[in-house]
Amino acid sequence: MDQEEQARIKEAQRGNILAFESLVKKYDRQVLQLAYSFVKNTQDAQDIYQEVFVRVYKNLKRFQFKSEFSTWLYRVVVNYCINFNKRKRRAKYFSIDADTNSEEESWKITLKGEELSPEKTVLNEELNNEINSAVEQLSDQQKTVFILRHDHGHKIKEIAKIMKCSEGTVKNYLFRATQRMQVLLKPYAKIAENQR
Repeated sequence: MDQEEQARIKEAQRGNILAFESLVKKYDRQVLQLAYSFVKNTQDAQDIYQEVFVRVYKNLKRFQFKSEFSTWLYRVVVNYCINFNKRKRRAKYFSIDADTNSEEESWKITLKGEELSPEKTVLNEELNNEINSAVEQLSDQQKTVFILRHDHGHKIKEIAKIMKCSEGTVKNYLFRATQRMQVLLKPYAKIAENQR
């Protein structure tokens, strides 16, 4: 953490709203993208974004500069997203009229080729749905590591700090998540290979 950011955090801890707003501006995109990676819904991600920054503002005095500010902030986001998904699953399970056809957005991957034929477009949509479904089947820890590594490009060491665990544990979660994803997506990998 550079001295400028450290000074900004200390000012925000003293109640300087402008200093806090500058922190929000610096990290707003990363927080929103990380939230979206977990919930796959724009509105939910925006709600989480707002709630996370409210919590960060209320608890900023607890930040003690023992880690990078970004590590502490991402930990807040990850914890909130995990709890949000648990509440959402419980609500769907107990709700009689749960909307199972909500407009959930998905990862966007495209098969080789600039313009997709109708068949490839359908296949691409199916593949995106299967990837989202496979990610949802991972444990919370595996999902967290997988998203932080593959969606956001964090290094193993950074993920370990965010998750407050050892690098070996992160590697184990990542290995198991990758294995599980390969098993779950194996039929689609063969189909995609045949479409090339």
